[in-house]
Amino acid sequence: MPSDESVTERNESTLANSQLDSFLEEVKGLAGGGSGAGRGRIIFALDATGSREQTWDTACNLQADMFREVATAGGLEVQLTYYRGDGECRSSRWTADTKHLTKIMTGISCRAGYTQLRKVLVHAQKETKLLKVGALIFIGDALEEDPDEIIPEARELGRLGVQAFMFQEGDDQRVEKIFREVAQVTKGAYCRFDTGAARQLGELLRAVAAYVTGGMAALAARKDAGAVKLLGQLR
Repeated sequence: MPSDESVTERNESTLANSQLDSFLEEVKGLAGGGSGAGRGRIIFALDATGSREQTWDTACNLQADMFREVATAGGLEVQLTYYRGDGECRSSRWTADTKHLTKIMTGISCRAGYTQLRKVLVHAQKETKLLKVGALIFIGDALEEDPDEIIPEARELGRLGVQAFMFQEGDDQRVEKIFREVAQVTKGAYCRFDTGAARQLGELLRAVAAYVTGGMAALAARKDAGAVKLLGQLR
């Protein structure tokens, strides 16, 4: 007879897979997929406030996986943006240098402060007006801001053709509601991010990077589970 612990682990794994399947279903039919327009530039944005300190190492590992995809996909540039502390919101230069990106990531430490998602959305608008951005990937666990200030900026980002992939760490229902709406108005997608889905999400982030860079052909060339699942939804 299986132990309560093994049953719980199996249930958590099933839930994680279900959430990933839902995310991939939302990704299906994203505007611009395979057209070549806007591919090659991803803004990777992070909530680095104090609430994420305990899970920061796991998140860093996933982000490093995606950064390594830069080298294999070719032609992909990433800008790292993060906020923390008392109004601090910073962005790196655009780069395809994975060592540079990893160095920046390992140098970031979490600091207590309020969320600044609106600043991230406004920043993404400004960047894509200078040179087209393919996607915004965001990972966060909280949101203290008024949705009436967030959603209009997300809607403007969507009007500019930038899809937001919103990954939520934890299960705060208010955060989920707003993250889902941001994804919806940008024609992007939402997914719950937790340690139970870490491996699958790592694969999915690499697949998203390949998709933004090379469209369907780049996904078809990959063999990992994330790419296979994403390819199956986008066909």
